[in-house]
Amino acid sequence: MSASNLQIDSKGHLRHFLSISGLSRQLITEILDTAESFAGVTEQTVKKVPLLRGKTIVNLFFEASTRTRTTFELAAKRLSADVLNINLTQSSTTKGETLLDTLRNLEAMHVDMFVVRHADSGAAHFIARSVAPHISVINAGDGRHSHPTQAMLDIFTIRRVKGPDFGRLRVAIVGDILHSRVARSQIHALNLLNTGEVRIVAPRTLIPTHAEELGAHIYHDLRTGIKDADVIIMLRLQRERMQGALLPSEHEYYELFGLTEEKLAVAAPDVTVMHPGPINRGVEMDSEVADGPRSVILEQVTHGIAVRMAVMSMAMRRKEGATQ
Repeated sequence: MSASNLQIDSKGHLRHFLSISGLSRQLITEILDTAESFAGVTEQTVKKVPLLRGKTIVNLFFEASTRTRTTFELAAKRLSADVLNINLTQSSTTKGETLLDTLRNLEAMHVDMFVVRHADSGAAHFIARSVAPHISVINAGDGRHSHPTQAMLDIFTIRRVKGPDFGRLRVAIVGDILHSRVARSQIHALNLLNTGEVRIVAPRTLIPTHAEELGAHIYHDLRTGIKDADVIIMLRLQRERMQGALLPSEHEYYELFGLTEEKLAVAAPDVTVMHPGPINRGVEMDSEVADGPRSVILEQVTHGIAVRMAVMSMAMRRKEGATQ
């Protein structure tokens, strides 16, 4: 079963949310519109809606994460769901129990959704193919492959700041493209929305093989890559995923690709600066930019809750007993 068929049920509703690839522009827009309807919930005195009351959502994080896991937990609780966080470094999977055994035991507790983060690409798809028909799976990041909810909250942030017409925008994604599941998801989403120009800017050693197939223009010089850009998305330098000497030093990387106010001058006057976090200050950008008036980094975090509420509620709105 293809990824797109796996994600969509027979009625065209979202069943799982595993990747941007394979989804339609219409469905992406529906997620953004639904997130917009939830954006005001955080400003209410009672920050809850009853859409998932009585449902149980399990956070299955095989990789450490603070921001993503926390926003998923908040999103689920604001939908009135019960949330179970599994510490997988101390779970029975480390005692010899297989992943499928763990899933079956959790299914026996009558849970309704798994939010999965895993170091292996394709892990979320494997779990989605293995779970009981009534359970939905949300990919919270798998290897270098995909991080679809992060891409959607980035797109949501851009739409809120720049408006709905992506066709007039130049968007530059800068940094460690090679190891970034976020960048791949962002590029897919931006192209689905017919963005005017999508650029990737990085040293040659941090550009993946066949990068031209991603659907973006490639630049190896920061100033050229961000010239007249309306949106600049900086990526974290992922040292933990690097094998071999891909970079001479973080200092040299900062000199060539770190975003400063001086380098930012070549971008559009009203440029918006983003970063999926966590930021390595003095490596990907300096604090003056990160904390400056062009930055919407904290807004991205806030919007992440509304977007994840949207994805969860849409995946769970199908009738009980729906099949793949």
